[in-house]
Amino acid sequence: MAESVRIVVCGDENTGKSSLITSFVKDIFVSGKIQPVLPPITIGAPEGITTTIVDTSALPQERNALRKEIRRSNVICLVYSDHYVRSSFSELVIIEMRSYERVSLFWLPFFRSLGVNLPVVLCANKSDLAPDVEAEEEMMPIMMEFKEIDSCIRASAKEKRNVVETVYLCQRAVVYPIAPLYDSKEQNLKPAAIAALQRVFFLCDKDQDGYLNDLEIQNFQAKCFNKTLTDHELEEIKTVIRKANPQCATEEGITERGFIILNRFFCEKARHETVWTILRTFHYTDNLSLKDSFLYPKFDVPPNSSAELSPIGYRYFFDLFLLFDKDNDGGLNASELTALFAPTPGLPPSWVESDFPSSTVRNETGHITLQGWLAQWSMTTFVDPKTTLAYLAYLGFESREKGGTTAALKVTKPRKRRRRPGRVERNVVLCYVLGAAGSGKSCILDAFLNRIFNTTYHPTIKTRTAVNSVELQGGKQCYLILEELGELEPAILENSAKLNACDVVCYTYDSSDPDSFAYIVELRKRYPQLDELPAVYAATKADLDKTTQRYEMQPDVYTREMGMTAPLHVSSTWNSISELFVTIAEAALVPSTAYPRLEGEPIDRTNMYIASGVVVATMATLYFMWKRGYP
Repeated sequence: MAESVRIVVCGDENTGKSSLITSFVKDIFVSGKIQPVLPPITIGAPEGITTTIVDTSALPQERNALRKEIRRSNVICLVYSDHYVRSSFSELVIIEMRSYERVSLFWLPFFRSLGVNLPVVLCANKSDLAPDVEAEEEMMPIMMEFKEIDSCIRASAKEKRNVVETVYLCQRAVVYPIAPLYDSKEQNLKPAAIAALQRVFFLCDKDQDGYLNDLEIQNFQAKCFNKTLTDHELEEIKTVIRKANPQCATEEGITERGFIILNRFFCEKARHETVWTILRTFHYTDNLSLKDSFLYPKFDVPPNSSAELSPIGYRYFFDLFLLFDKDNDGGLNASELTALFAPTPGLPPSWVESDFPSSTVRNETGHITLQGWLAQWSMTTFVDPKTTLAYLAYLGFESREKGGTTAALKVTKPRKRRRRPGRVERNVVLCYVLGAAGSGKSCILDAFLNRIFNTTYHPTIKTRTAVNSVELQGGKQCYLILEELGELEPAILENSAKLNACDVVCYTYDSSDPDSFAYIVELRKRYPQLDELPAVYAATKADLDKTTQRYEMQPDVYTREMGMTAPLHVSSTWNSISELFVTIAEAALVPSTAYPRLEGEPIDRTNMYIASGVVVATMATLYFMWKRGYP
């Protein structure tokens, strides 16, 4: 909403521009001669909107100054004063008789030639000279021809009639512009306005039954206007809608179409400030886009920390899933997803890139389950919290806590030194799955999502992601993101920011292929920075015959030499592969247990020293007690 209004008053000479301004400022009509052009006048307003009124001259020699003032202003008050002088042939009256025609023949084309897109308030001054003239009959032809005309009014500076109202119309044209909402030629709301109002209806239809019932209407009224409707007022609203379409206001409530009809009625009756009050309550700007500060509130994630959904956020997405699972089959089908994302721009781009919903858990019919739905949002928040915040705003998340949509997110404690013993306080962790081509990385991701094993080999070209929940020892759950890098593997492993975001690496090799393990050894040599990450080794295809690896050390000896756990033998055809996912998650959450021992790294004898100290202290105490007992 505009914080200031600058009104430029234009029109032919002797139409009463200066008298109109003087009458507004002094609240009296100055009958004597006043200066031809008044200096700019600034006034305040209760809403905090500053208004500046600028007088101008229509003389040809002042045309450059006129152009300058028009370009500086954000609304034009175009004044004319003819049709009211009927019998005189003086030079003065001839000029006045032409001013109405010059509105369409000169002034409005002149405004267009300047390349400005400003609303115009058309003011017929000196209306006291012809009080019986109908404003609508007089001005409607011009309004139909020139869409930039916001409104029209008949005024009289002499009688102080509609002087204040003229200034108000100019202010309203800026603060509550009609142009973004209503097409006067088509006599209908514009598509962008309809889309915004459809989203408002969606957010107010709490039970998603397609109707605003009486309770939902009252809640909407209280939210937008801080008051409720009487039964009579509510029935009047429904009557207005029924006159346009009887099916849009029924016993169930007001339909979406009826809601659009009602707001179109407001615009037709010059009550578009009501529509703007609704839209601004729901955070829309003057160009009918949502405010950036609403979509992307300040939410900083410090280095070595990550973003996760808070309990409030999980609860919101949980309830959203249940609300749109209309057939109660435990999954969201295509039509239910379409309905859910109706108030948004569509699926998040990152979801489309990850081939959603194949990136998470689905049921037998291919529909995303509640488990997969929560996992997908957990991954989105971890990778790009701004996307989650934006979609929370689109979907109408509300919280009584401070911070708006940020209440649905939380920031984890910084992960400073991973080699230090202790548990990482995270519920979402990321794992890069690395290994030679054909080592079974894609099969691991498929098994993670409970997919049926596919014997056909499909090489992974682009990055592939899978996310699911993992139940840890003790019953605690976390969300694990497995990412297969594809052809982007070199670029990602050379990117320090990407590696820092990773919590654990899973090295995979085909236990039936003698050349598979050597790839891991060469990979670690090529990218020594990988040793800064905890790691898990997996020997895949354990259901096939095991073969000796063509390397100087076999995998179990290789890992033992580094002080790490031996490779876990798994197969995508075995149910026990779930142990691999638990092992990966535990390595991410307790990273000190999954690091390779670096060359020359001294053995940590801290615990031994502590234990020895305790033993010595205990023995000394016992000896002291014994000496006192036996003198």
